[in-house]
Amino acid sequence: MYSFLVNPASRSGRGQKYWERIKSILEERLIPYQVYFSKGPGDMVNLSRRLTGALTPDGEDIHLVVLGGDGTANEVVQGIENFSKTRFSYIPTGSSNDLARDTGISRDPVEALECILTSAREQPMDVGFLHYNTAYSSDGGQPLEKPAEDRRFLVSSGIGFDAGVCQEAMHSKIKDFLNKAGMGKLTYLGIALKQLIRSGNAAAELTVEGNGDSSQKVSLSRLMFIACMSHCYEGGGFYFCPGADASDGILDLCTVSGVPKWKVLMVLPSAFTGKHYRYNGVERYCGSSIRIRTTVPLWVHTDGEVTCLSDDILVSCSRQLLRFYY
Repeated sequence: MYSFLVNPASRSGRGQKYWERIKSILEERLIPYQVYFSKGPGDMVNLSRRLTGALTPDGEDIHLVVLGGDGTANEVVQGIENFSKTRFSYIPTGSSNDLARDTGISRDPVEALECILTSAREQPMDVGFLHYNTAYSSDGGQPLEKPAEDRRFLVSSGIGFDAGVCQEAMHSKIKDFLNKAGMGKLTYLGIALKQLIRSGNAAAELTVEGNGDSSQKVSLSRLMFIACMSHCYEGGGFYFCPGADASDGILDLCTVSGVPKWKVLMVLPSAFTGKHYRYNGVERYCGSSIRIRTTVPLWVHTDGEVTCLSDDILVSCSRQLLRFYY
């Protein structure tokens, strides 16, 4: 039996309409299923935790099918209690859909469903982990009273400019309006320009650990952002890490630092085609574990979801932990 976890609010309410199409196909073919709907932030975490927490070693596997955007998939992964007994599939209905872009999953919900029902095979996928060594409230002033919870991610985790854009977009009043008009990317463009003015005032130190005993320390001045990628794309199609392999247990990093702000306006568009590494100040690193320390607290995201600021994080990767079916 398939367990569908549906975010009806994805893509400004179109998720419900997509589900109705999926539902009619399932019922027409007499395919057994159960469905659960998200009513707000955090619901998917709790649903996933409840469904997978009851699994036993000698019991049947559960097959979760997520209908939503990258953020919805991220919430579901947060709640998985038993990875070895959980199958995971994804029907993209968000505005960015970077997970689908990298895996080749159709953005037509009916086509994506058809693949899951008829030809899906298990493709083990890495799961990234973010640990906050420090965490600060939204004003960046006082440390949080309670330690920030670790976060998982499938696509990417980042600190700095890209996370700042995600944080502001999450609270943008105009985002839904533009999404309904099919112009959602204008939201991110406007926010990106605003964040660009504010960014680039911090320095950072990276400690990149390889698979063996190798370790590399990197100092970055005038940091714009650091993207820790399991997949190639983030942010709605930015090809930040060409060649990233989501099953090798290695995170690919794209760092942008020391680049004049006017030049960033040239660097970012070139990232849609993966040509951004030709610019000075854009570098790539790889490692299984990365510690990032910055001189001031910056926003941090996991798959576009932002919870707090930090000036000291540890990002790592667990190889082929997720049983991904597509």
